[in-house]
Amino acid sequence: MSGHTEVGIAGLGVMGSAIARRLLRRGRAVRVYDIRPEAAAELAQDGATAAGSPARLAASGAVILSLNTADIVEEVVFGHDGVLSAAPDGVLVIDMSSIGPGPTRAFAERAAKLGAGWVDAPLSGGAPGAGRGELTLMLGGEEEHVERALPVLGALASRLTHLGPAGSGQLVKSVNQVLVGCGFAALAEAAALVRAAGLPPRQVLAALSGGRADSALLQEFFVKFADADLSPTGRVGNMVKDLEAARDYARSAGVPLPVTTAVAELHRWLTAAGHGNADNAALMHYYAPLEVRP
Repeated sequence: MSGHTEVGIAGLGVMGSAIARRLLRRGRAVRVYDIRPEAAAELAQDGATAAGSPARLAASGAVILSLNTADIVEEVVFGHDGVLSAAPDGVLVIDMSSIGPGPTRAFAERAAKLGAGWVDAPLSGGAPGAGRGELTLMLGGEEEHVERALPVLGALASRLTHLGPAGSGQLVKSVNQVLVGCGFAALAEAAALVRAAGLPPRQVLAALSGGRADSALLQEFFVKFADADLSPTGRVGNMVKDLEAARDYARSAGVPLPVTTAVAELHRWLTAAGHGNADNAALMHYYAPLEVRP
């Protein structure tokens, strides 16, 4: 990013923190902000600079967002003391949050009127992928803005695809989440069968590997689900948000999503049962009371 070696990051949850640490390890200066000062202080111990407000991230020239909802993105970027609240000309916002394509297009238009750029760069691969620099990123935005973002994003991802104007990345992320969310539901049902039969999950995985049921999702998550391992890789509540974003777009386009709707309701049940902050493997709670590994 011409003229800028520092990167700002707003949102220091599991994902934002993993992104920050990866960039620090790659030699980038990183300025961080979170509504929880202790989260920024923790990263400061790793070499980041804590910012007292989102506005103070703008000095970095490029600001990555890792936030939960479109409303939060709007407040952090355009609100009082937001990233683009003062002298925003030339600032590039790289939104790695998962929000709908509609709000993203609106945010990009607002940013352009202020002289700022916008790239939506939702991700697949989770915090482990960020830590290894092996994320898959789906990019939307103007060509010149995407080109400016690539030196930073290249440190985080092994696959980057520019799909079109602002909002295109978020739309493809919705497609990704439909496939992942429905895949998780199928994995949970398969794992429930394996648990009921008392079969060893790793041997079952070996038997399925290489066949038509094989996939990256199966390899990474089948044993985790069968073992009811709730170590954090992704939150149930975030999956509800992402599936609802897909359903919102589908309704606007007149596309029925019956399977996605059923899976979204399954995740809503988990949230209502108090598992919204749990890992996606909490789907196993649906099938039987579990002794889970924390």
